Amino acid sequence: MKGDVAYGLAEFRRDLAEEIRLNVDSDDELRHLRTYNSIYDMCYALATRRELDDFLSAYAYDPPACEFLREIEPLMRGNVEMLGAILQRLIMDGIESGLSLEAALRAAAEHHREAVVCEMAP
Repeated sequence: MKGDVAYGLAEFRRDLAEEIRLNVDSDDELRHLRTYNSIYDMCYALATRRELDDFLSAYAYDPPACEFLREIEPLMRGNVEMLGAILQRLIMDGIESGLSLEAALRAAAEHHREAVVCEMAP
């Protein structure tokens, strides 16, 4: 929370992608990307205090994906905590720079959106 270590959203996303690459058996790059996106989205949802069942409702059309995410969720708890701390640090940085809580929340959400969109760009 104090931000003493320079480990931010980009580093977290990079490390999560590598963790998934090492632990999910797939030589198919598109499958890896889909798996990564699903797991990251789950981590983000849980880090921002959404309930797992609420998150999984978007996957109702894909029961195997729901089952996979339910099974992997306990293994992602450390990642959820880390992502939550990174997001909280972004909010605190905004508050410390003089933003209101609402403005700091918007700034953190925008930073997150930009990080995700920029990473997806070719």
